[in-house]
Amino acid sequence: MFKDLVVYPIIQAPMAGGASTPKLAAAVSNAGGLGFLAAGYKTAEAMKKEIEETRQLTDHPFGVNVFVPNQEVVDEEILSAYREKIEKEAECVGVLIGEGISDDDDWVNKLAVLKELRVAVVSFTFGCPKTDVIRELQSVGSTIVVTVTNLHEAKTAAGAGADVLCVQGIEAGGHRASFENRIEEDYGLLVLIRMIKNELELPIIAAGGLMHGMDIAAVLAAGATSAQLGTAFLRCPESGASPVHKAALNDARFTQTAVTRAFSGRRARGLVNHFLTEYDNDAPAAYPYVHHMTKQMRKAAGQKNNPELMALWAGQGYKLSRELPASELISLLVEELKGEH
Repeated sequence: MFKDLVVYPIIQAPMAGGASTPKLAAAVSNAGGLGFLAAGYKTAEAMKKEIEETRQLTDHPFGVNVFVPNQEVVDEEILSAYREKIEKEAECVGVLIGEGISDDDDWVNKLAVLKELRVAVVSFTFGCPKTDVIRELQSVGSTIVVTVTNLHEAKTAAGAGADVLCVQGIEAGGHRASFENRIEEDYGLLVLIRMIKNELELPIIAAGGLMHGMDIAAVLAAGATSAQLGTAFLRCPESGASPVHKAALNDARFTQTAVTRAFSGRRARGLVNHFLTEYDNDAPAAYPYVHHMTKQMRKAAGQKNNPELMALWAGQGYKLSRELPASELISLLVEELKGEH
């Protein structure tokens, strides 16, 4: 059973881009939750090293999240026009806009590594793998989680053989996990849990804006098996988020979040800054093309202490984030949860 993998119903969200480190995943798992590594934007070899490093730091189960590749058809003229608009921002931090390319994020090689290393939990984002992929990973002992944002995706994942659904509400920070890169109806987390729970019997991990033990209590009461928190762990010392990103979460000048395609070509929630405000309306639905175009700019901005050109991913509850070691945060969340019960 999925819930037997953890002492507490608390999962640290996989956050691609560097925030989810082996130290963070291990600390969360050692404290009784379920830590997660994020394989997105890494090679299969880099993912393998992180899994091995995490196993040096914990004997407890942990998970690995993988991006499902989608081959989007992109209008080159629209992509070129966007490049021209944002070039001056990259020049401000001394770099050039990168090539708008697509890739499969080393999909086949990652699956091979995951089968070899028999990770306790494997989760998928941006789509649902085919049944044979799910079955092969289950055959080596992995529990399979598929991240969904609506009832149709949940039914697709259930039909493909997923063990668990990670249900992502619109409140969540970072990328929307939607199977397709388009505008669709967005659901708040509690409503979405109830919709899916009403039609499917799979265990549910609730994700989206959860920051406090009371939030965990609310999603458990709504029918979730456990709660997944991402932004809540960003300010932990074990988090690999950049110092600029961590500081921005506690900076009074950043007053709200918004969902945008400006940084990656895919909808994602982050703190509203200059780049998001300036280019949100112009950004094409072109992932991962736009991600590759802006990544050097974002990296250079972080090195130059310029949060206005960075993707400052954050959930709607970011103002409630706390700067604590991961083990202490887990203990505090458990205390708050018990207080509610």
